[in-house]
Amino acid sequence: MKKYKICVYAISKNEAKFVDRWVDSMREADEIYVLDTGSDDDTVQKLKKRGVKVTKKEIKPWRFDVARNTALNLVSEDTDICVCTDLDEVFLPGWRTTLETLWNEDTTRVRYNYNWSFDKNNHPAVNFYIEKIHKRKGFQWHHPVHEVLSYLEGEEHFITTDEITLNHYPDEKKSRSSYLPLLELSVKEDPSDDRNMHYLGREYMFYQKWNEAIDTLICHLNLKSATWKDERCASMRFIARSYQALKRYDEARMWLDKAMIEAPYLRDSFVERALLEYSLNNWSLVEMYCLKALEIKTHTKSYINEPFSFDSTIEDLLSLAYYHQGNKALALHYIDIAISKNPTDSRLLENKKVFEEM
Repeated sequence: MKKYKICVYAISKNEAKFVDRWVDSMREADEIYVLDTGSDDDTVQKLKKRGVKVTKKEIKPWRFDVARNTALNLVSEDTDICVCTDLDEVFLPGWRTTLETLWNEDTTRVRYNYNWSFDKNNHPAVNFYIEKIHKRKGFQWHHPVHEVLSYLEGEEHFITTDEITLNHYPDEKKSRSSYLPLLELSVKEDPSDDRNMHYLGREYMFYQKWNEAIDTLICHLNLKSATWKDERCASMRFIARSYQALKRYDEARMWLDKAMIEAPYLRDSFVERALLEYSLNNWSLVEMYCLKALEIKTHTKSYINEPFSFDSTIEDLLSLAYYHQGNKALALHYIDIAISKNPTDSRLLENKKVFEEM
């Protein structure tokens, strides 16, 4: 097995509480580089104490792509493999050995397993592949936010593996207020980019800007490049959520029907429809759409997946639907399954007591 020079690079700002955990995870690399963009805590001191090569530079106006490109430029030119991570991420041990085993001379990039979020029982809730391990030369980051790594020197040669896993443990208190203006800028710079149009519509939804969300997500669906059915389905679901928030339930149902047709292999649209009907106490429809969702057994590896499609939500909804329809046996059957998936949920446990007293 050939010995490669492997370097990690990252950007940071006020990440002191993550430093030791992150460095412990990245220490399999030969060198670790961090661009600190303006920490006012002891992030820089802690990184330097752990042997990390730190450069301080404020990026004004702030853009994630400029920051990441500046960090990449810190990495020594003789590096074979670059590994881009954030300080709230952790590799499972042994990642370097696996990487050196898989890498060959014509490899440009590696796709590997990424656990974006975890449920209450610390099981992966959203899992997909990312591809931020790459060769040193020929790469550049693009877009002010939700930045993507582009190869500028011809055809790429990817390796995909489940043997390298990166876990994400974010700081839930950290503000994401910069995302909306950066996404607006990104779409202004490239209005034909379907990915960022989708992200902008989703961000408007997060900010409860319902009409802006609807208009932007419809723009996404009308782009010629918007061909990925999973993402199109998500845009349709988000349009439906926005209409539901506006209490325009028929339009919400119409868009969820479209989403089901767009990607019938995904549970998400069926569960969203069940949740809509649950909010309106339409118990027979809750039952119908939950059962349709359960017919779908596959769980695609994608960031688009909703955690509620494979956690205890479906069984929880079914137990309530059967309870309100007077079917004690099935109410208990599904509440037991829900509890098996989420055994510490006090509401589920209390519901079971109520069902037993029917």
